[in-house]
Amino acid sequence: QVQLVESGGGLVQAGGSLRLSCAASGRTFSSYAMGWFRQAPGKEREFVAAISWSGGNLYYVDSVKGRFTISRDNAKNTVYLQMNSLKPEDTAVYYCAAGVHVTMARFTNGEIDYWGQGTQVTVSS
Repeated sequence: QVQLVESGGGLVQAGGSLRLSCAASGRTFSSYAMGWFRQAPGKEREFVAAISWSGGNLYYVDSVKGRFTISRDNAKNTVYLQMNSLKPEDTAVYYCAAGVHVTMARFTNGEIDYWGQGTQVTVSS
C-alpha cells in the first residue's frame, strides 16, 4: 500500500502562486507515474498534470499550460506542483495521484492506483 499526503494548499489572491507537495510513503517505486487532479464544487474531477517515473515526460491540461509546473524528486518520493498566475477558476480540491506502470494516456484518463486526501486551493479575485 502507498500513502500520498498533499500539502501546500491555501488561500491566495488572483495572480499569486502556490507550491503543492505530495509525499509518498509505504511501498513506493520510482516507476510510479505521478500527477495531480482537481475537483471544483459541482464539477467532475479533472486531470491537471502528470510526470513519468523518469521525469522525462510531462503532461498538462491546456488550461494550466504555461502557468503550472510539475516536478518530482524520486529520492524523496515527492512530487510538486508549482502553480503561478493563479486564477479564480483554479479554485478546487487538488488530489495527488500515482499509477503503477501505466501509460500517460491511461493515467490522464484517471486509471489511478493511489489517491491522496486532497488539499484545498482557493483563489480570490
